[in-house]
Amino acid sequence: MARYTPPVQSKSAQIFDIVFVVGAIFVALWLPLKLGLAGAAKAIDKIDSPTWETLGQNATMSGIWEKLGYTPETAHDIIQNRFHYVIDWPTLIVMAAVLIGYFVFLFRASDKEFRDVIAEKFDEKS
Repeated sequence: MARYTPPVQSKSAQIFDIVFVVGAIFVALWLPLKLGLAGAAKAIDKIDSPTWETLGQNATMSGIWEKLGYTPETAHDIIQNRFHYVIDWPTLIVMAAVLIGYFVFLFRASDKEFRDVIAEKFDEKS
C-alpha cells in the first residue's frame, strides 16, 4: 500500500501564507480600534463635588488612595471610568452568521479533503 504524500507547497506560497495570516490578524485587531468599535462604551460618570463616600470608597480604600497621593478630585476620573455594556443586536447577529458560515465552510472543506485522502488510500484495493 502506497503511503499518502501530501501536495508540496512552494516556499513563495508559504511566505505568502505567513504574510497573509499575520496581515489578517493585524487587521482583525486594528480595524475595530480604527472604526471606534472597541472601547466605545467607556465613559466617565461625572460627580459634581466628589468625596470618597460619593465615589463609593470606604475608609480603607480612601486611605490607600491618599497614600498614593490622590484626592477625591484627582481620583474621580480613575474611579468613575467605567464600561457601559450595550449589546448591538444587528452586529451580534451578523458576527454570529459570519462565524457559523465560516465553520460550515471549514467542516465541508475538511470533509472533502478527508474523503479524498481515504479514497486515494483505500479505493485501490477494490
